[in-house]
Amino acid sequence: MYPCRLDEKGRLKLPAEFQHFLQLLPEKKLFVTSLDRRIAQIYPISVWRENEKFFESYRDNPQVAQDVAFNANDLGADAEMDSQGRVLFNTSLRKDLDLQNQELHLYAYRGHIKVLTEALYQERRQRATKTATESVEQLERAGLK
Repeated sequence: MYPCRLDEKGRLKLPAEFQHFLQLLPEKKLFVTSLDRRIAQIYPISVWRENEKFFESYRDNPQVAQDVAFNANDLGADAEMDSQGRVLFNTSLRKDLDLQNQELHLYAYRGHIKVLTEALYQERRQRATKTATESVEQLERAGLK
């Protein structure tokens, strides 16, 4: 978990580990968005393309896939990491998720980077803390090492 902030131009400076990972990718393009209108995500474009294919082929509840894809495209924009390791968040994403002028928290999960506001970080922290022991025991029974 990495603390950070958007600068005055709406750019997020990524930690060195994330910069290194993104620099090693064959395609430098990113897609910065939110699927749930609460948590921002930074996707390498190759991972985002996999998501687009998933939305197109998801048949269990096509309306759900359509709604999540709509949110992602409504708030999302292509971006690239600049030479100083910063990624621009578009204005509508910054505004809708209230990302400006507060501490944010980053972590990598399933091939992309999640960006949480302080309030969401605290909410997730409390939820994870309450069920920590039971969650670990359940996952260990399922094969977690």
